[in-house]
Amino acid sequence: MRVRTGIGYDVHRLEEGESLIIGGVEIPFKKGAVGHSDGDALSHAIVDALLGAANLGDIGQHFPSSDDRWKNASSLEFLKYAAEKVRSASLKVSHLDATVVLEEPKLSPYIDEMKSNIGAALGIDASAVSVKATTTDEVGFIGRGEGIGAMAVATLTQE
Repeated sequence: MRVRTGIGYDVHRLEEGESLIIGGVEIPFKKGAVGHSDGDALSHAIVDALLGAANLGDIGQHFPSSDDRWKNASSLEFLKYAAEKVRSASLKVSHLDATVVLEEPKLSPYIDEMKSNIGAALGIDASAVSVKATTTDEVGFIGRGEGIGAMAVATLTQE
């Protein structure tokens, strides 16, 4: 069995008046992510991990911010697209491991819904999706509440 691994990373600025969407879940909070699409840093990191593992480029090549088709788009659609590209390359998503880095709000009440949304968008069981959350203990721009970051590792196998 051939195994391929990809790493994804994404960061967005947080501002008042924006929606905070993480893993397809809208989380009530005073600030949200600024982005061309919905600013879902977790989904964006996963898309990059999937595309990287399949050697299919990066999120910016497939969803350029200069393209108005993606303005305010749901990043769950990006995940569906990436999953189709992975399948077209005769690969299968075996497992995802992701971490969201955000000082507040606490994400633990939303993790299961994020995993479910991501699994559904990718056409895989939610048990193959790991989502964790951490803070920076008030260090840096994320620690000051100015941004959100996410990292993801995708494991693909040959179909």
